[in-house]
Amino acid sequence: MTPTRPTPLAAALPMYDLPELGPANEALWAALARRLRAAGVAGLPDSLIRPDDLHAFWRRHDLLLAQTCGYPLTTALKGAVRVVATPLYAVPGCEGAWHRSVIVVRRDDPADGLGALRGRVAAINARDSNTGMNLFRAALAPVADGRPVFARVIETGAHSQSLRAVAEGMADAAAIDCVTFAHLRRWRATWADAVRVLAETPTTPGLPLITASTTDDATVAALRDALAAVAGDPALADARATLFLTGFVCLPDKAYARVTELAEGAALAGYPELA
Repeated sequence: MTPTRPTPLAAALPMYDLPELGPANEALWAALARRLRAAGVAGLPDSLIRPDDLHAFWRRHDLLLAQTCGYPLTTALKGAVRVVATPLYAVPGCEGAWHRSVIVVRRDDPADGLGALRGRVAAINARDSNTGMNLFRAALAPVADGRPVFARVIETGAHSQSLRAVAEGMADAAAIDCVTFAHLRRWRATWADAVRVLAETPTTPGLPLITASTTDDATVAALRDALAAVAGDPALADARATLFLTGFVCLPDKAYARVTELAEGAALAGYPELA
């Protein structure tokens, strides 16, 4: 009887993975996997997964490595995952491991501030997005005066589609995280050129790399060592440049409390939901 091959562990880098970025992400994973195998980590997949259901994927018991959003990390995923590291990106709006969103409107929109968005249509990628919803809400709370700002909020499923909705007139404003916006300016220039930045949001730590809560300390240490190695590997210079990636840091767990602090602050200001 032929022995059954063990199911590989799960790995994905889904948050900044436009089709044009796929080869760079795969090159990054291949380099990580080589180093992890050398460190004795078994069951590594040959390539990344592109999951249809991110929430289910993040909760997999065999999750080795993935990237998630700060809002699920501090809410639905609390206790279900461990933070491995936070990537550093060289784009406007990033300050070390911290990042923000840009609030965009159409280039010819006369809005001169966030208060001018009242009664308009907003686009968000998801209700549980830190950069698309939570930071947007935090920026609007001081001008909301405890009342809904928008006539309607539409959910698009992706930052790229929120940008498209504004560019093509289906919405008037959206919050796009600064790393995604840099990628879209490069790869979706028609949409990016059709908008302008109206305002910037507060900052929170960037999108963390995570592993299952049951991943042992030795494997987490191997992951961190591998990430540090690929951050300085000259052979990956082109891949890192494509991803705007400059390195990784390990933040204290309390750093991501900033995400929930902003949510609580908006609620205290009388603006508990983006509306």
